[in-house]
Amino acid sequence: MLFKSKEKSSMESEIFEQSIVLENLLQTHLNYDNYILFDIPSDIQKIVLVASGSSYHCARYTADLFGNIANIEARAIYSSEFLLKSAVPHDSDILYIFITQSGETSDTNSALKKAKELGVRTLCITNKKGSTIWEAADFKIDCCAGEEKSIAATKSLTSQMLCCTLLVLKYASFKGIDISQYVDELKTLSSFINKTYQLHPEISEMAKFLSKFKNIVITADGISYAIAKEASLKIKETSYINVYSNILGEFMHGHVAILNNKPAMVYISVNELSYTAIRNLNKIEEDYNPPICIIGCTNEKIRTKFNINVDCESEIVKSFCLVVISQLLALEIALNLGRNVDKPHGLNKVVK
Repeated sequence: MLFKSKEKSSMESEIFEQSIVLENLLQTHLNYDNYILFDIPSDIQKIVLVASGSSYHCARYTADLFGNIANIEARAIYSSEFLLKSAVPHDSDILYIFITQSGETSDTNSALKKAKELGVRTLCITNKKGSTIWEAADFKIDCCAGEEKSIAATKSLTSQMLCCTLLVLKYASFKGIDISQYVDELKTLSSFINKTYQLHPEISEMAKFLSKFKNIVITADGISYAIAKEASLKIKETSYINVYSNILGEFMHGHVAILNNKPAMVYISVNELSYTAIRNLNKIEEDYNPPICIIGCTNEKIRTKFNINVDCESEIVKSFCLVVISQLLALEIALNLGRNVDKPHGLNKVVK
């Protein structure tokens, strides 16, 4: 069913609010000395992040950041999967972090209840003060994103990501790691998001091309994989296209056979492409010749149909920019297909 409206959707409005939302969040959680104003336990050696949907992708991204920046072992797990496990780690030096936009996500709340029964310390990151999870968690962080009307998470996700990034930096500082450069980079975040908005015409052209495909494959490596999973979800829930995401290296082990169905392929990369990634993408082109679109860093050895990138030296800041590109791409694909992006069929948003 085609949907046409001359009014700007809530999803589009909320995508374009993000530069201001993230700037305000930094001002809320940082003082004038760049001290991160989080009340959290300092004696933590391991992190478990529990979430669902887009919040899980934030958790996955954050788990990598904890290892890369703070040298703390961290893992992300789906809320529903956590509930099914008969044995979970519950040592005294573990912090369980629960991420939910509304604070009312049923399986995430149930997971927190299970964790508390084990006696572990809990922290919630949510966009809703006074919500069920806010009241239940031992420690809490407010995302400060404001009301989000669109079902597809946009500003709530990036605000979660920024809260998690600050959390990682806070734990890095506990270990004596100098975080000043990271904080300075985060202060440029709003301006780089605004630069990303300027790519909207290019993103629209890429979306017009991709909207012609019934199947899309999105791959990535390392920390970029969380962004690939989020891009996949955004396109699925707004356009109903069959989108498959995987780590590129794993994709080469059998999964690559789905390219016989002639889908479009998107590769997302925050970092410069590794030798292995270049080799794998060239192998894919040689064997299957799909149209390859790259969001982020590319390489002259790869033949691309589209490449949309933001010139930014900070990998953390660039991650946010690529998320925004993915959001705009999903929006424009959906509009090309005449979808109602604010009310996808069969989906509901929990807002209390």
